[in-house]
Amino acid sequence: MTLRCRCLTFALLLVACASQALAQSRWTPEKATTWRQQTGWLVGANFGPAYAINQLEMWQADTFDLAAIDRELGWAEDLGMNSMRVFLHHLLWEQDKEGLLKRMDQLLEVAEKHKIRIMFVLFDSVWDPNPKLGKQREPKQGLHNSGWVQSPGAQDLINRERHRLLEEYTKGVIARFKDDPRVVVWDLWNEPDNHNENSYGRNGLKQEPPGKMQITEELLRKTFEWARSVNPTQPLTSGLWVKNRALAPERMIPIERIQIEQSDIISFHSYGNQAEMKQWVAAMKQYKRPLSCTEYMARPMGSTFDPILADLKAEGVDVYNWGFVQGKTNTIYPWDSWKKPYAAEPPKWFHDIFRTDGTPYDVKEVEYIRSVTKGATK
Repeated sequence: MTLRCRCLTFALLLVACASQALAQSRWTPEKATTWRQQTGWLVGANFGPAYAINQLEMWQADTFDLAAIDRELGWAEDLGMNSMRVFLHHLLWEQDKEGLLKRMDQLLEVAEKHKIRIMFVLFDSVWDPNPKLGKQREPKQGLHNSGWVQSPGAQDLINRERHRLLEEYTKGVIARFKDDPRVVVWDLWNEPDNHNENSYGRNGLKQEPPGKMQITEELLRKTFEWARSVNPTQPLTSGLWVKNRALAPERMIPIERIQIEQSDIISFHSYGNQAEMKQWVAAMKQYKRPLSCTEYMARPMGSTFDPILADLKAEGVDVYNWGFVQGKTNTIYPWDSWKKPYAAEPPKWFHDIFRTDGTPYDVKEVEYIRSVTKGATK
């Protein structure tokens, strides 16, 4: 090889390395602000169709119901919603990656018809730590989220040989849709620091693996790296949810610091009342990036559409309430149902907006939502 060829090869290598480093860097605040200006205000719900008890039943080939999804997203469009937060699962990729990608594309096509953009969630540390493919169990009477499953589950979390699957899933899913305008945000990990002490732990099912937080911390950092290596045009995020740490940064644990330091846009969950939501927004503004409240709305706790939805719109904060249609997730029941399951419909629904036939739980509430979202879908 001539000296000139060696110099040219070295120069090309430097360019390639620089391009890779640029692709793997967090968005600047200016780039995030430009994204917000182009995207506009996002308003919607955490969407699980009524037919599915969890992510697996929603997406597996033998239970995936595009007609039901189409019908329910039509109700969302009628409410003026323009986005939905939708959960995936890594076992779906292992089971049938081409089938999963095809069904994701079908959902996106239907969502686009209803002027709805999708925020996909890749991993989730909440509820059942032992997910299994195939037929999912039936809901337990009066029990909130009796069948929702974690991704990765306990065994795939602690078995490092399985982490290669998590990497392939992350890169593969994002690469397929990284330039797709129908996908608006990638939420990489839902509540990664959740111990589930209020559900399975207190019911004698102590199945959370030892060292969960340490392994999750390691994987969360890697997940951001894997996602960035694909260079998606959409922002990456993972949301804070523990108020006493989020509102006092000096108390944050390492997982939360990764979430803040690596997210292109800042997301958070708040199921508190209007005053608490205002505290969250004020605290999150210090990071000088677009904000997204990816979970809220628990009626008995004072987290209600009126007035919180209008407050967040005025602040320019994207907002997704938990739950949309009453269904197998049983999220009309409160979290305390894990201590004592309900024998009948609760006097006040915890989450969700519509009954299974599309009639509103509260007509006045729906009218209020429409009054706030007016003009959000264009």
